[in-house]
Amino acid sequence: MNPHLQAALVRERLYLRSPQSVAAARQFTRDTLHAWGVADRHDDVLLCVSELATNALRYGVPRGRGYLLRLLAFGGAVRIEVHDSGPGRSRMAARPPGGEGGRGLVIVEALAEEWGVLPRAPGKVVWCDIRLGRGGGRTDARPGGSARGSAG
Repeated sequence: MNPHLQAALVRERLYLRSPQSVAAARQFTRDTLHAWGVADRHDDVLLCVSELATNALRYGVPRGRGYLLRLLAFGGAVRIEVHDSGPGRSRMAARPPGGEGGRGLVIVEALAEEWGVLPRAPGKVVWCDIRLGRGGGRTDARPGGSARGSAG
């Protein structure tokens, strides 16, 4: 990250409930990281955006609604927030061995230093923090375990 960045930087965009919105969210993130001068852990940030946006589409965004992607850069980290208006809580679900899907939050937990879920009215915010200047995510990730920083 550019060392001259002192205050938090914030960019956000609203996406309609559409499968094409995940690719658009990735491109918005790519453009934002470039504008902020962030090159470190670029792929990790993009993968977490993809997973959280996909989860919002599959489980959190009611028909006719959308989700908000908010990106924040502060203190040597990038925070990804996906706000949706759907009911329920994001959680790591048990999945059958070899089954398709169900790995989104496992991936986020492995890449992010922290992640969690916060309530909002209506819906929830699923967020994760990617610390810059490191080679990878958590070293204590436990598939199916609880997330550090989880709230809600």
